[in-house]
Amino acid sequence: MTFDVGAFMLRSVPFARTLDISFEKVEPGFALCRMPDRADLHNHLGGPHAGALFTLAESASGAAMLATFGDQLSRATPLAVDAAIRYVKLAMGEVVAEARLRASREEVVAGLDAGERPEFDVTVEIRTADGTPVSEMTVAWTLRPNR
Repeated sequence: MTFDVGAFMLRSVPFARTLDISFEKVEPGFALCRMPDRADLHNHLGGPHAGALFTLAESASGAAMLATFGDQLSRATPLAVDAAIRYVKLAMGEVVAEARLRASREEVVAGLDAGERPEFDVTVEIRTADGTPVSEMTVAWTLRPNR
């Protein structure tokens, strides 16, 4: 199954549209997303709110996951089961998130084939537009078999 993951995410996750997240590059195991600098998304220090950064990173992780496992949607539902974020520096301006799948497609699909509910991590680095690291996130995903 081949589909435009970014367009799918924007249709199915309205909050990503609210934040104007763009899906600039999405391929199996990888996604690059961007969130513009908007005053209505700022915190008390004038940078992107922590919740907006979280949503950007979670959206990027979902895109990387769907680009890898989108062909499994007819038999499994992807769900985020855990997420941990670390804020390392104040973000200012536009921010970019790079998500990378940390499991092999073969291993995850084999678990699904065996009737399991496989779990796997996607790590995300969030940086300012000039490349300064501001946050790190890991999202644990599962593919829950459809009954």
